[in-house]
Amino acid sequence: MWNELLSSFGLMLVLEGILPFLNPSTLRRSLLRMAQLEDRMLRFTGLGSMLLGLVVLYFFR
Repeated sequence: MWNELLSSFGLMLVLEGILPFLNPSTLRRSLLRMAQLEDRMLRFTGLGSMLLGLVVLYFFR
């Protein structure tokens, strides 16, 4: 179980590092836009991301 968890964490780090590596200016602009969003919208986006992740895990696990 720990092996799978650490492998998943490593894959997440690789995927999250792609955008700053390839196009840091786009990432900077995106983060500035996110900083201007209301808390409610950020929470809704986070919830949607978590639910999508659970669906993906359910179907491919």
